[in-house]
Amino acid sequence: MSTRTPERSRRDPQEHGAFDPESHRTNLLAIVREVDALPDDGAVVAPEVMEAILRRHPRDGRGFYSRAQLIAGARHLGEKGLVALDVERFVSRIRMRPVRTQSGVTPLTVLTKPFPCPGGCVFCPNDVRMPKSYLADEPGAQRAALNDFDPYLQTWNRLATYKAIGHPVAKIEMIILGGTWSSHPEPYQVWFVKRCFDAINDFGNGRDGRGEIMRGNKGFGELGIRRGEKYNDVIRSHLKSGVGDEFVQGDERAEWIDLEKAHHENESAPCRSVGLVVETRPDHLSVDEVRRIRRLGCTKVQIGYQSLSDAVLSANKRGHTVAETRAAMALLRSAGFKIHAHWMPNLLAATPESDIEDFGRLFGDPDFRPDELKIYPCSLIETAELMQFYERNEWRPYEHGELLDVISSALAEVPRYCRVTRVIRDISSDDIVEGNKLTNFRQIAEQELIRRGGACRDIRAREIRSDRLDLESLELKSSDYETGIGTETFFEFVTPEDRIAGFARLSLPSREADLDELRGSALLREVHVYGATTEFGVRSSERTQHRGLGQTLVDAAADRAREAGFPRLSVISAVGTRGWYRRFGFTDGDLYQHRELGPEGADSQ
Repeated sequence: MSTRTPERSRRDPQEHGAFDPESHRTNLLAIVREVDALPDDGAVVAPEVMEAILRRHPRDGRGFYSRAQLIAGARHLGEKGLVALDVERFVSRIRMRPVRTQSGVTPLTVLTKPFPCPGGCVFCPNDVRMPKSYLADEPGAQRAALNDFDPYLQTWNRLATYKAIGHPVAKIEMIILGGTWSSHPEPYQVWFVKRCFDAINDFGNGRDGRGEIMRGNKGFGELGIRRGEKYNDVIRSHLKSGVGDEFVQGDERAEWIDLEKAHHENESAPCRSVGLVVETRPDHLSVDEVRRIRRLGCTKVQIGYQSLSDAVLSANKRGHTVAETRAAMALLRSAGFKIHAHWMPNLLAATPESDIEDFGRLFGDPDFRPDELKIYPCSLIETAELMQFYERNEWRPYEHGELLDVISSALAEVPRYCRVTRVIRDISSDDIVEGNKLTNFRQIAEQELIRRGGACRDIRAREIRSDRLDLESLELKSSDYETGIGTETFFEFVTPEDRIAGFARLSLPSREADLDELRGSALLREVHVYGATTEFGVRSSERTQHRGLGQTLVDAAADRAREAGFPRLSVISAVGTRGWYRRFGFTDGDLYQHRELGPEGADSQ
């Protein structure tokens, strides 16, 4: 297994800050003018076209300008009045990896520092430099280590990188990873989320508080990897300077009132949190825990199913049962959370045949049916306990054909209301002892599915992304399905080709809610409009965001809830979307926003 120390990313904001556009004025003017003269079909300039332009105007006569340098240059030239240019249009045309923000929001992932883990999974790596289950070579883990796992530094620097390479940063989905969030000490949780919000608020308002950070989590990278030693023992020893049993340093704690102030500022900030995600285990959820993560501002929970077989869970020392997964799903759905499940084929005691059967339960059983899904085939990592089973010939990685059959069969079963966000985890091939090392396995599986006469129909496969859109051609469809707590209605705006432009999730519970605030309410769990992220207040005839689709989805959900006899519609709004929902008649409660449903038409806005 690789033990190299993560190096500074070539896209680190500090590198961008060293670039002086003025000293490259002649070349930058030539590049900008050539790009601006190209026919504008609304798409990103083709890579081969962009490369040809850059070759004609090399940096210092020998290398290419990076996208960040081109963007910095265009903004400089525009500010100096040296070129008549729609700078932001130019940025959108040369943007790196535009797919990142074509789902309507800009995802920003941060990692907590390593803590002792409550699990004992045999497949989990033993990289004590990272939170449990993560590896130091993963891109997000490298960024976290470079910033000593500080939430403010991770968030601020990632925002700077996004802006430097042309991505909008007005609407941020904060994704907090790092083992089992629910097992971390509450003061640390409150502090971590507050500091993420501080960074978002500061960055949007042009403030830079990075110089005030006292980096207190150094040294994890020096621990190395020691096969045979227990992860928790090493982490406890390293964190022994913490307070009591919490392993939290003195400045890694905050009060709820401090977080609420940061939330309040973010409601109207230029850069807002439109979603907050944490990850946890089924056996660490309770009514009190659900209430706590909601108070943090959380709107989505990543939860590790891994398997829906008790025998497989037991063999892998997962530490929870299928019954606990069912209970966790009911708690989360009753509280309105979006549910992002993880499922792992090729675990110890599983077979290709049993995995295909297991996946059938994922959407065949009303108690599960997640909104989003990651499919993570088990990878063999040298420091994992699974190595012992492999060396005794008690476990083997699936052959390519076996894995292809499992994944393509699974993709065929995913319903249109679910989004498969990832197939294959982003693990370096150097870290995988044996087994699949192909990172484009989703594409391979989709091609196999087409060869079989099928097609993916999940949300991700149908997103409009950057496509131009004829608003008049959209049709609002709805479909119902049963869940463990009642009926779910999935609304979607689709094109004649069944491409999806926006959707909403409405839960109509048939059982009493676990949280008092939600009793008697229908639950609006999500409203999402696809297309490239649009800044707040910006309208465009070519984009789906800010064109009234969201309001139509909200009103459709309200009408359906009223028809079903509910007197009130409650929404699990993100901090940065509270103002948007207030425009449509929602008022603030303790943890949710609510809209009273009078006679038809009486409550419409």
